[in-house]
Amino acid sequence: MDSASKRFLVTQLMWIGVSFAISIAISLVVPFPYSLPIMIGVFMLMSYFIRKRQMQKMGAGGGAFGSMFGSKGIDYYCMACGTKHNQAACPRCGSRMKKAGF
Repeated sequence: MDSASKRFLVTQLMWIGVSFAISIAISLVVPFPYSLPIMIGVFMLMSYFIRKRQMQKMGAGGGAFGSMFGSKGIDYYCMACGTKHNQAACPRCGSRMKKAGF
C-alpha cells in the first residue's frame, strides 16, 4: 500500500471515529426521539464541510454548488480556426463545429 492510500485510509478511519463519538455524545445528552434527527443533521453538515474542504484542496472552487470543473466553467474553441467563444457559430469564421476545453 502506497503512502497516499494509507493517508486516505487513516483520514477515513478518523472521520468514522469522530462521527461515532459525536453520535454517542448526542445520544447520551439528548433523549431518543430528538437525538435521531439531530444526529442526521450533524452528519449531513459534517459531510458537507468535508466535501467542501476536499473540493477546495482539488482547486474546484468553494461554492455550495461548485461544479466538477471548478468555478470557471468550460471554454469552447472553434475546430476550424481555434477561436475561443461561447456562441453557436464562430464569430470569426462562421463554423458551427466546436470542441470543449478547460
